[in-house]
Amino acid sequence: MHDLILRHARVRGFDRPVDIAIDGGVITRVGAVERRAAEEIVLEGRAVVPGLWDGHVHFSQWARTRGRLDVSAAASVDHVSVLVREAEPTGMLVGFGFRWATWGETPTAEALDRARVAPTVLLSGDLHSSWVNTAAARALGCAPGLLREDEAFAVQVALGALPLPDAEVADAVRAAGARGVVGIVDLEMDDALETWGARIARGIDGLRVDAGFYAPLLDARVEAGAASGTAVAGTRGLLRHGPLKIITDGSLNTRTAHCIDPYPGGGHGTQNVPPAELADLMRTATRAGIACAIHAIGDHANDIALGAFEQSGARGSIEHAQLLADGDADRFAGLGVIASVQPEHALDDRDVADVLWEGRTHRAFPLRALIDAGATLALGSDAPVAPLDPWIAISAAVHRTRDGRPGWHPEQSITLDEAIAASTRSRVAPGNPADLAVLDAEPGTADAAALRALPVALTLMGGRVTHAAL
Repeated sequence: MHDLILRHARVRGFDRPVDIAIDGGVITRVGAVERRAAEEIVLEGRAVVPGLWDGHVHFSQWARTRGRLDVSAAASVDHVSVLVREAEPTGMLVGFGFRWATWGETPTAEALDRARVAPTVLLSGDLHSSWVNTAAARALGCAPGLLREDEAFAVQVALGALPLPDAEVADAVRAAGARGVVGIVDLEMDDALETWGARIARGIDGLRVDAGFYAPLLDARVEAGAASGTAVAGTRGLLRHGPLKIITDGSLNTRTAHCIDPYPGGGHGTQNVPPAELADLMRTATRAGIACAIHAIGDHANDIALGAFEQSGARGSIEHAQLLADGDADRFAGLGVIASVQPEHALDDRDVADVLWEGRTHRAFPLRALIDAGATLALGSDAPVAPLDPWIAISAAVHRTRDGRPGWHPEQSITLDEAIAASTRSRVAPGNPADLAVLDAEPGTADAAALRALPVALTLMGGRVTHAAL
């Protein structure tokens, strides 16, 4: 007797509905299954795809952001001030989502003080800026005003030290499961390994997690023998050691992405980690079997990051890869570097990119070029920068639009099959983990809007139901 059988499932590669038998958390048969099971679920011809992964999240920040003031629609300092004045919470107010790069006025502490005297912090949509009023600066021990890069990250770390109730984390995990998600790569700035080990021990166990870390923890990880991909004891295989994350440049919206050509008004962005230091860190990680996840957005930063992979012999990914120089897609493929990309960022940034990267956007978010070169893509969200929802990323990658406008550089679109493959780590086939998403609509016939909202009827992780809406 099988543990579980999914009856009458539609699986790519079969010309008629099939059964899927699951035993010990693994798929043991796909086809006609005559034997019975302890549990059977009839899918009535629904499509089944492998369980989805989000290749880049900041999960604690995502859980917190779900309850923060949304200022993403703000088009000016004055617009933000109105939203802040209308907010109801007492005590410290935290908002998220503003994008100031093309505003006519730079955010200031004085403007935020006028909107609200009580402590107020606003985090930019790309997380590379923090806007802090005077009261919040006193409370957090930072400077007031618009802070960028390391100063902005320090504010986020300080906010991250505030209590995050398990109920909010568990709710965010359930929400991910409801979108077919079975696993994430968590690149939170705290010790994600310790955080998730404690969460799993407390029963928050609805996701597989690869826990990344940052350079201050590198020596300790090396000493502990924390090779990437190895499971953490006591977590039932749900938690694994992840990559070393290094942020080498800034972001487009903060005008700190490190670019070959100057921004309007001057400046080329910032290189946060010198090339020689970057290569040395990557060598240290590589000797310990630790993969590297290198944040690089501008074309100059990507050139430096690819050079560091070549010099160090490291394996891993470049996170974002938003603007590439001609020929650099071939370097990704030749070096075996994964392009860990967030397609929704292309839609968030298309208008500002047309201004700040004018004349270069044909090589921005170049998903088609990367695949055609033979590089491997891994899709993600960078949540909370974009929602933790792979169907949003898949739709953005396939259609390059979300608002009825023509697709932005549609020549860089990829196919639905390519997008799903870049969002999964297994197959619906015997011997694979029973990580599955059962869909309530056909993705192949969905337009851009329908694909973003594609309903998920059932999610299984290791044969365990983590979401059910049948």
